[in-house]
Amino acid sequence: MKIYAVSIENFRGISSTKLVLPDHAVLIGDNNTGKSSVLEAIDLALGPDRLSRRPPVDEHDFYEGKYLPGAPAPAEEGEAPAEPPPAPQITVEVTIIGLSEEQEARFGGNIEWLNVETGDFFTEANPAGVDAANIKAALRVTFIGAYDGEEDDFVGNTYYARSLTDEETPTPFSKKDKQHCGFLFLRSLRTGSRALSLEHGSLLDIILRLKEIRPQMWEGTIGTLAGFDVASDPAIGISGVLESIDKSLKKYVPREWGVKPHLKVSNLTREHLRKVVTAFIATGDGAHAAPFFRQGTGTINMLVLAMLSQIAEDKQNVIFAMEEVETAIPPYAQKRIVHELRKLAAQSIVTSHSPYVLEEFKLDETVILSRANDGILKQAQIALPDSVKHKRYRQEFRTRFCEGLLSRRVLIAEGATEASSFPVAARRLSELNPGVYASLEALGICIIDAGTESQIADLAGLYKGLGKRTFALCDKQTDPAKAAIEAQVERLFMHEEKGIEDLILKNTTQAALERFSDALDWPPHLLQKFPDPKINLVAALKEYFGWAKGNWGIADFLGQCSEAEIPSWIRDACVSLRALCDPPPAPPAPPQENGEDTAVELGE
Repeated sequence: MKIYAVSIENFRGISSTKLVLPDHAVLIGDNNTGKSSVLEAIDLALGPDRLSRRPPVDEHDFYEGKYLPGAPAPAEEGEAPAEPPPAPQITVEVTIIGLSEEQEARFGGNIEWLNVETGDFFTEANPAGVDAANIKAALRVTFIGAYDGEEDDFVGNTYYARSLTDEETPTPFSKKDKQHCGFLFLRSLRTGSRALSLEHGSLLDIILRLKEIRPQMWEGTIGTLAGFDVASDPAIGISGVLESIDKSLKKYVPREWGVKPHLKVSNLTREHLRKVVTAFIATGDGAHAAPFFRQGTGTINMLVLAMLSQIAEDKQNVIFAMEEVETAIPPYAQKRIVHELRKLAAQSIVTSHSPYVLEEFKLDETVILSRANDGILKQAQIALPDSVKHKRYRQEFRTRFCEGLLSRRVLIAEGATEASSFPVAARRLSELNPGVYASLEALGICIIDAGTESQIADLAGLYKGLGKRTFALCDKQTDPAKAAIEAQVERLFMHEEKGIEDLILKNTTQAALERFSDALDWPPHLLQKFPDPKINLVAALKEYFGWAKGNWGIADFLGQCSEAEIPSWIRDACVSLRALCDPPPAPPAPPQENGEDTAVELGE
């Protein structure tokens, strides 16, 4: 069983989207793109315990917080008032394929036939060609959440999607139905803290339910606790205080009103016990045990993985959705978790910002999400340009490609020197004059080393195709090369020198060069050529920058400059990037004049 597609309307920051998912998927994108919202939306539709929360949704789950009906359009003269538009609804439609024989039998009347290549459903009662390889049995379910004005509360439920159009009263997709689907959403912060508790929906509760074990411990435990009188020993002193309260109480109220106050362990209800009963785990080599949630975060996450294996053993047709696999986990363990999830689950869907997790997924399993200002969420798949072979992509993934995939804005630099020095200059300028400049990090810009000028256009096209805002930074180019780059970027920053070393040396001050030379540990081979570098400082530093190319030589120089000592071309580029990525707020609209009334007010 796997999720083929999910459509979402009006949920949190997503106004609309339809995503088609591979068998195993990693959802990546910049923060606040909507990755977690996608998983939360699927959980609304398929999570067995999600709708037990009341209300199932609230004001903040609606796109832009709008859940009330809009105002009706003004009626023309002589016409009846228009009906107000319907209140916004949250809708999440999930299409499931790969159903087992047991699932097909259970959901029989609601099974549809889907062309997985086109995404089209067969509408006729007895479609021909359903045995074709690309035609799969599918189940569609839809969650609908809305505001109920009469009850002044929010409501939500999941239905068989076909029943929403074929029947007057839609058929609910029940909690038992959802349990047969086997969707499990593991939130990074919440899952570990309650994994080994007996709360509803905890991993231990799910395992016991799958094994059809119902703990027959409640009555016995409650009876034992009811018979245990806390602090009854007179030596403790509490019992004496309670007895004096009891005597005073009898002076004012009859016995039937209540007597003999005493202390008990808990509220003595099943729900209370579910919250307080938890597993203890021994720590270190000793016999001392502590609550499992007091263990290290990494240990808890590995414990969660062990429990997932138990769930998968008892229910092979399961979908695991997991946020931030890498939280508090070393790289080798991150890879282990990914491998185990893929092995244990019919489908795994994860979000991550870790290169060690991302590189475990193939290109067609990597779903790049981007969201526009109107809330429309789009997906893209990585399509490597001809100049970037798959082998190179794999080899350089951590150092060159990963950061750009996770960013919203990408600046392609011609080479390693530009890639190392420009961020240092921007950071230095932002420290010296924060009102004018901003660091690349503050602007959400990732800088990528293209390796050579011939790669700038191709890499910019790669990230542009994934919905990123792209910029480029380079030396003087030929007209055809410049045109090729400009076709792929929002803005090209090209200076007029043949190399960045010339740009620096021609456009800084003598004082900055001398200060840097005095602090520099000159390499021996350059001291042989320039025994006293200050005699021919520009030539000496040009050779030094060439020798230290890509090794932070120019970056170190720019990091000790004042604002005026940094070349004006770099300063102007930093100002332009800030204006493009963080434009100042629009000035408030001037107050509208009101003819004579305004004049009277001013006169008064």
